[in-house]
Amino acid sequence: MTCALPLSSPAELRATIRTTGLRSTATRVAVLHSLQQATTPVSHADLYHMLAAQGFDRATIYRTLMDLTEVGVLCRRDVGDHVWRFELTREGTRGNQNEHPHFVCTKCGTVSCLPGVHVRITRAPGLPRALSTKNIAVQLRGLCDCCSA
Repeated sequence: MTCALPLSSPAELRATIRTTGLRSTATRVAVLHSLQQATTPVSHADLYHMLAAQGFDRATIYRTLMDLTEVGVLCRRDVGDHVWRFELTREGTRGNQNEHPHFVCTKCGTVSCLPGVHVRITRAPGLPRALSTKNIAVQLRGLCDCCSA
């Protein structure tokens, strides 16, 4: 299961960043490139370990993640373990964070995207209004293939 999107060239990544009104910096391009290659949502710590060899520091990577999330290029998720994970916002879903559900293994904690699974929430009497609008994250929990074997 993968969250990865087709890889963009560095020039396309820089253009994407500039269309949001942000400056295109080496850190922003590196973060987007790393997240494009990721097969699952990535934590700040994981991203730091991926980029530390290139000379990027923790604080700069964190600020970059926050900036890209604020302008809608990234989605930030907490799957219940109080660790924010980041992934690219899929085209056509900017500002709408319920584009696909995630699977969380209850034994090893692995988080996987379920891009082929669609969840539709319809308004019903008695449900909170926020349930049908935005900021809804759907998570399925259970044992992953490795832990259930």
